[in-house]
Amino acid sequence: MADEELETLRRQRLSELQAKHGDTPQDQHSQQEAKRRDADMRNSILAQVLDQSARGRLSNLALVKPDKAKAVENYLIQMARCGQLGGKISEPGLIEILEKVSQQTEKKTTVKFNRRRVLDSDEEGDD
Repeated sequence: MADEELETLRRQRLSELQAKHGDTPQDQHSQQEAKRRDADMRNSILAQVLDQSARGRLSNLALVKPDKAKAVENYLIQMARCGQLGGKISEPGLIEILEKVSQQTEKKTTVKFNRRRVLDSDEEGDD
């Protein structure tokens, strides 16, 4: 009888923790479904906007630099939604867009030297 009570307490505690953290299986399933729908929508828009060679280049970029590929995808989707694209973008057109995005996100590195003065025994009047 103690085992049954212990099991019911465990189930109640588990359900309380899941409700507290929002990790119920239904929530996880709906989040995964929303992510899948978002990815499908992005892929369909990119398929309409890019030709085959440009799409291949973008997928290669996604393997090497996923952040930059995501930025380019967002840029292309935004242009498509605003109606700024006339037709399908070819590989040279995608290269131009990649260069624009690279210039915008380029990190400028500068080196700054802070030279500290060190007390030197020659400067002091040691007699």
